[in-house]
Amino acid sequence: MILVTGASGFVGQHLVQYLSAQGKPVRALYNSHPPKDELIQLPNISWMQCDLLDVYAVEAAMEDIEDIYHCAAVVSFAPGDKQRMLHFNVEATANIVNEAIARNVRKILYVSSIASLGRNAAGKEITEEEEWQESKHNSVYSLSKYNAELEIWRGIGEGLDAVIINPGIILGEGNWDEGSARLIRVVYNEFPFYTEGINGWVDVKDVVAIAYRLMNSDISAERFIVSAGNFGYKDIFTQMAIAMGRKPPHIKASALMTGMVWRWNWLRNWLFGSKITVTKETARTATHRNYYNNSKLSVFLPGFQYTPIQDTINRMATSYLSFHDIKN
Repeated sequence: MILVTGASGFVGQHLVQYLSAQGKPVRALYNSHPPKDELIQLPNISWMQCDLLDVYAVEAAMEDIEDIYHCAAVVSFAPGDKQRMLHFNVEATANIVNEAIARNVRKILYVSSIASLGRNAAGKEITEEEEWQESKHNSVYSLSKYNAELEIWRGIGEGLDAVIINPGIILGEGNWDEGSARLIRVVYNEFPFYTEGINGWVDVKDVVAIAYRLMNSDISAERFIVSAGNFGYKDIFTQMAIAMGRKPPHIKASALMTGMVWRWNWLRNWLFGSKITVTKETARTATHRNYYNNSKLSVFLPGFQYTPIQDTINRMATSYLSFHDIKN
């Protein structure tokens, strides 16, 4: 039996669909976001509500489990979520690791993030060997994922087989109102501004396929950057706009402008309780140039080919337009 945490989330949904297609029996965990009907009806998948901060609930969820894909995490850049994110992402991982050791689980695959590798001011290429350094360029989310990784490494030190993947910004079909999938909605609405930031990007289907291959290999005590390549935000948004027949972003957002935007968002939230869409951290990330080296994975999984990011964007665009019954 396979356990998937965060199974109703973005990566988790794609993972359980992939495992279901492989005929694998899966116990899929969710907490506050129940799965959609099409996920409930998947063959070989049994759904279970579980609070990963509750050690007794974790103990019950892991009965008869051999492999664990740990995808669950709080992902937020809102200042008010800081403590919740730091607490959940680390403690939930610690609980999973402790129970896995107690039950002699065969292997854990932890879905982390390139954010846990930290960001540097020099713009040099980042590899898996990067040592964490305190920096103004690191977000609270980065810190939470880094500390969660330390729990995985602790488990490895205590005899647990585990592997970590560090995906770039993950693109693919999902909830168009949340996470990276929401980017295509912003582009469809012809948001005119762009920044000169650069980051690693990857297709969610590649993340899932890589996770599956690593889980079913002898590879352990390693972590891997999972990225199809480094691309500018402007390039990604322009490709999205072209794929949907919309006007690409065309106004460069200066540091002064992005600073004004996040401050206005904070003030609007404080005055009216409006949802924060741009924070100090996201504004800073969007202007920073991060270069990630993805070559290590090709050594351990020779022959794996990433989906070209243009193909990913075209698939996303087709799905988004179809979902909203929009003719291109």
